[in-house]
Amino acid sequence: MNDFDKSYLQNKIKLLAGVDEAGRGPLAGPVVAAAVVFDSNVHIEGVADSKTLSEKKREFLYQKIISDCLSYSFSVIDPGIIDEINILNASLLAMKEAVEKLSVNPDLILVDGNKGFYSDIPVILVVKGDAKSFSIGAASIIAKVTRDKLMKDYSNYYPEYLLEKNKGYPTLQHRQAVLKFGPCPIHRKTFLKKLYANSEQIEILTDN
Repeated sequence: MNDFDKSYLQNKIKLLAGVDEAGRGPLAGPVVAAAVVFDSNVHIEGVADSKTLSEKKREFLYQKIISDCLSYSFSVIDPGIIDEINILNASLLAMKEAVEKLSVNPDLILVDGNKGFYSDIPVILVVKGDAKSFSIGAASIIAKVTRDKLMKDYSNYYPEYLLEKNKGYPTLQHRQAVLKFGPCPIHRKTFLKKLYANSEQIEILTDN
């Protein structure tokens, strides 16, 4: 993964920012994006796509990443904005904001996926980048760990949805809880329409 990133380095490109997001698919909670910049000599064994790592491994690597990087940042886009501008635009906004919050200015931005955002800094899209790029993989870990912590915090306020376990994703237990209790303030109403499509409880969405 380091070799992938180093292939972009040249005289005018010394610093890369890896960017990724977490939380595009859940029914509840924010989407979180992270950006991270490393010195080219830094290597952290085990960094990979956050989805392939255990929670314990992610949290261990998170500490290493924030300790060894030159700069990292993250951006949180709340469910209300996701409902307003849609999840794709919210994800792109989060990634753009994360880059803008970095304390160092990268020369090139590597973004996971096939959709990018406008920046004065050149942006390169890398499909499945979290499995190819060291810096994108590191960003995916920061984003995932940050979002998971937020969802655990939310579970203290809304325990009936088991957010500490499902992190807002549409597990069977989560969907059943929504149908039983209705949505809470951190649910994405646009994401619940399909769930309620054949239920009279659609009124819960339209009455708020």
